[in-house]
Amino acid sequence: MIPLSDSHDGTSPRLLKGLLYSFLAWCGMWGYFLRAEVRLPSVISDHMVVQEGGQVRLWGWADPAEKITIQSSWGQSIEGVADSGGRWHFNMSTPKAGGPHEVRIAGTNEHVVKDVMVGEVWLCSGQSNMEWSGRQQLPQSLEEGPLAVLPEMRFFEIPKTTSQHPQDQCEGRWKVCSPETMPSFSAVGYFFGKRLHQRLQVPVGLIGAYWGGTPAEVWTPEKVVVDHPALLEAAGELEPFAWWPKDPGLTYNAMIHPIAPYRIAGVIWYQGESNVKTASTYRSLFTSMIQSWRDAWQQESLPFYFVQIAPFAYEEPMVAARLREAQTQSLALPETGMVVVSDLVDNLKDIHPVNKRDVGLRLAHLALDQTYGDPKAGPHQSPTYQSHEIRGRKVRIQVDHAPGGLVAREGRVTGFELAGVDRVFHPASVSIEGSALICQSDQVPQPVAVRFCFSNTAVPTLFSQQGMPLNAFRTDDW
Repeated sequence: MIPLSDSHDGTSPRLLKGLLYSFLAWCGMWGYFLRAEVRLPSVISDHMVVQEGGQVRLWGWADPAEKITIQSSWGQSIEGVADSGGRWHFNMSTPKAGGPHEVRIAGTNEHVVKDVMVGEVWLCSGQSNMEWSGRQQLPQSLEEGPLAVLPEMRFFEIPKTTSQHPQDQCEGRWKVCSPETMPSFSAVGYFFGKRLHQRLQVPVGLIGAYWGGTPAEVWTPEKVVVDHPALLEAAGELEPFAWWPKDPGLTYNAMIHPIAPYRIAGVIWYQGESNVKTASTYRSLFTSMIQSWRDAWQQESLPFYFVQIAPFAYEEPMVAARLREAQTQSLALPETGMVVVSDLVDNLKDIHPVNKRDVGLRLAHLALDQTYGDPKAGPHQSPTYQSHEIRGRKVRIQVDHAPGGLVAREGRVTGFELAGVDRVFHPASVSIEGSALICQSDQVPQPVAVRFCFSNTAVPTLFSQQGMPLNAFRTDDW
């Protein structure tokens, strides 16, 4: 091949380069017309699970004004045309849970999407504690692998991808849950989905969109962060790392936006460790992110259930306590729920607790209770601070969500502190009176504030009768 700078026939290199570019552009246009056929996003493919009980959206690309016909084996039929930009989308009613079904989508060519199940679809997202699986040699995933023969449970895992602009397409393919596919999918997601499948007796589809180390900013549309001065300032304080993005919107654009037309039942989320240094703005960031996802899915009441970060020995004191507080405060947003996992930690120096089974089960029980109204959902709701009253040297604390009262697992209650007007906290002793606590300290004769497990590493010893740990709290704002 002759280099462009070495023309031997008298033709100038610039002219030769221009002719070559014109030829390539003509080839590209001709190739485009040759490829002008009905195309589908990767999430609409064999083995997919579509949401039961309503309308689901099917979409794709074709020639402008091309006639599109969709027929399903459950009796639904739709006809329409692509718009002037070659895009098309139609809503289709789904039957009751079951399958397998087929969906035929035809224009100048035809796609037959096979082995389609109708059931419950959930998105599993966040950072590494959601991502980790048998690939990280998690013992529970490896033990569960040979038992994971669940043909009505399906996985769609989106590769780690970023983009400066919202994308219409992402990579990935649906896989049937098996001993071969299960170990590489989110352990939390798997145990969550398995319990839903067991209790609801319907097919379950799980979409995995996660990336270890990522702050919530990257999962939030850029405009949401840029238009909020405090969030923008906090985003600028995030440390750059070589292994994951930090700039607003990058993973949202590439890993969330492309699947937003795909109807889901809800979201489970495990993230926050990468935002502990910006905990003061996390509540605003997190709730804004949730709202932006609901807007994208056009589902205002889309259930969003998340995991409170676990105890870990961060270098800076109190950062995790403040992040957990921000997560708890985020529950003020309707249709959200949180599971506390402060008791599921085996090593305070490992930011990745290995027990993912119980995390997934607590999320599943939360969804079964709040989304599906299952009266036998299982334990998931932790006792929470409700109110307190100062009575001389003592503080009486009333706790909510503790039917049957509270119990100290190790025979004594730890983690409580009292402070007076000097704002110096001292360990306090506690007695249990049903769902109330009486707290006092000889070193604080006139208490004004009380804290429980408000530190990076505190592990609670106080539980509900159902086995759920009391959520950390403080009554001050110092």
